[in-house]
Amino acid sequence: MRPDRRELAAIFAGGFVGAVARALLVQALPYSVGSWPWATFTVNVAGAFMLGYFVTRLQERLPVSAYRRPLLGTGLCGALTTFSTMQIELLRMLDASDVGLTAAYALASVAAGFVAVAAATNLVRRVGVGA
Repeated sequence: MRPDRRELAAIFAGGFVGAVARALLVQALPYSVGSWPWATFTVNVAGAFMLGYFVTRLQERLPVSAYRRPLLGTGLCGALTTFSTMQIELLRMLDASDVGLTAAYALASVAAGFVAVAAATNLVRRVGVGA
């Protein structure tokens, strides 16, 4: 089975945009141990919102496309969000014995991600964006 080159191009294009956006935000909001990692928190919550929006809209409102989901979901949202960086930040917080900040960051990240997905899904369904 040969890979679909257009699908790979869509993933690459979305990934490029997502990775550049994350890199720019990391530069604008640098992280230091003992502080809240705003860049990672922001991209993860924004990525969760975008993924909820895109998946719901693509599934329920737009005609089927072979390239929208790979472009927006896999590429853009996949490169924008970063669970691995969140894990490293959590470990650094624990190494610095900042258990309260670690717990707050982990809980807030997961909770905000769920809220973002639910809000985006409800937005598409209630407003009928693109219907």
